[in-house]
Amino acid sequence: MSDAMIRTDKPGEGRLKHAPADHPPVARARIGVLIANLGTPDNYDYWSMRRYLNEFLSDRRVIDYPAWKWQPLLQLIILSKRPFTSGANYKQIWNHDKGESPLMTITRDQTAALAERMQTQFGDAVMVDFCMRYGNPSTRSVVDRMVRAGCEKILFFPLYPQAAGATTATANDEFFRALMTQKWQPASRTVAAYFDEPLYIEALAQSVERVWNGLAEKPEVLIASYHGMPRRYLLEGDPYHCQCAKTTRLLRERLGWDKDAIHTTFQSVFGREEWLRPYTVEHVAELARSGVKRIAVVAPAFAADCIETLEEINGEIREAFEHAGGESFTYIPCLNDDAAHIDALAHVVKQNLRGWIE
Repeated sequence: MSDAMIRTDKPGEGRLKHAPADHPPVARARIGVLIANLGTPDNYDYWSMRRYLNEFLSDRRVIDYPAWKWQPLLQLIILSKRPFTSGANYKQIWNHDKGESPLMTITRDQTAALAERMQTQFGDAVMVDFCMRYGNPSTRSVVDRMVRAGCEKILFFPLYPQAAGATTATANDEFFRALMTQKWQPASRTVAAYFDEPLYIEALAQSVERVWNGLAEKPEVLIASYHGMPRRYLLEGDPYHCQCAKTTRLLRERLGWDKDAIHTTFQSVFGREEWLRPYTVEHVAELARSGVKRIAVVAPAFAADCIETLEEINGEIREAFEHAGGESFTYIPCLNDDAAHIDALAHVVKQNLRGWIE
């Protein structure tokens, strides 16, 4: 605790020595590391799903059509039907023991593992927490908590290896909006995309090798399936497509495989507009029809398994491959709280904390 403060009865707090007696306690200064992911509904019932989808699909970073055109369609048609189908999909993958989505469970585990790494190196000087861009815990609520805990500096870390306006940028937007509500505003930094970070590529490669080594018959092709976006965003300058392509190339080079051994594809297409191609669901069916019997799919853009991986890849995309004649479909789980992944995240955090803490 600073020499300019004296202790109070509450751990972690003090009172300024020269402050009047009625001055509110001041938390001991700390550095916050706030990791962020996309979000999750609170439950899979209709109204929980509707609230979550409304927040998500009303984000102009995600859907940039004019509000007068998009909102009537969203409110009157999409949100009348989609909560039922999305809720049914979430129910299939829900962590019923904990009453939450897998994304929530995994993000909490990642946070705990990262906090342990920070505790080992920096002690109590660094506080690690997590938030969601949509749903709970909200970015604003966690920023509030960190400021109250004494975080005078916050490193904001969106868990998206490849940057995109609809993911990284909107997460940063929400973080900045949260800072606008603070009277004692902390200094802040944001973490850039880590798509080419060697430890991240190494963690990806190890996850592929573990699966490959455990299979008697090796897959003929590895599909690197990334979340899609409208092709128009690429033409408007979004870096996502190029960063996805580089991640695949670096993964292939680390594995020492031929160029045709890994295919880059894009999933989760929504609406009528053309999205980044090839579409994963179509590409795996084409491979099966061409005679490919065994494939594996990895999802390098997702830091944690979620509805897009557990239900879409391991459900819809698997079915497309098998219905077209494919025989063996292997899904390679996301990095989640794997030790090599936490090592990579901890390295990125420490690199970004330079100058704040040694």
